[in-house]
Amino acid sequence: MASEKCFAKGSSAPGLVAKGQIRLYSMRFCPFAHRTRLVLHAKGIKHDTVNINLKDKPEWFLKKNPLGLVPTLETSSGQVIYESPITCDYLDEVYTDKKLLPADPFQKAQQKMMLENFPKITPHFYKIPLGKKNGEDISVLEAELKEKFVKLNEDLVNKKSKFFGGNAITMIDYMMWPWFERLEIFELKHCLDGTPELKKWTEHMSEDQTVKATMFPTETYKAFYKTYADGKPNYDYGL
Repeated sequence: MASEKCFAKGSSAPGLVAKGQIRLYSMRFCPFAHRTRLVLHAKGIKHDTVNINLKDKPEWFLKKNPLGLVPTLETSSGQVIYESPITCDYLDEVYTDKKLLPADPFQKAQQKMMLENFPKITPHFYKIPLGKKNGEDISVLEAELKEKFVKLNEDLVNKKSKFFGGNAITMIDYMMWPWFERLEIFELKHCLDGTPELKKWTEHMSEDQTVKATMFPTETYKAFYKTYADGKPNYDYGL
């Protein structure tokens, strides 16, 4: 089974996970769940998706994951895994075709260090649009974001590669991509103007078949985030 419309409080729990498959509990517009959707698609893993209303969570979902967060994975034997980097690492370890993490321990550690640092960047994607909406001065926040983009740009320059793990997409690219996919929605594309290699990276990523398969049209994103900013997120927007 696969759910498009989200399950809310009072809904009946979906059936058992089919043998040989895995289930993703998600929300269509969540960037953290987007990471796991990218990995599932890139590795060609058979799965079903159950979308969750994050404002009015079903009781049965909270029993599986008391934190009530997406993404959450469930196996056919009832094992539950959550937190986006952990779900993605789990998928890469269990499903060994098309490995996304490097085999080399140092290269793998480099990707983990980059990922550890990435949460210092992501708050700016929300703070800047919110500040703009509230009529605040966002120049300092924008300068900070541009500075962080410069460091990512330098990383690509130093590596002399199209992607952050070499000339093919690896795990770290998919871990960072969901926020860059939303740059236009948050009106932040101009922050890439001083970082040509990072800008090229976004262009290369946009050409990836997995990225294309998991993205939403800009207008759909904009419409959802408007409902989110208004405090009434329409998780089923467009269905």
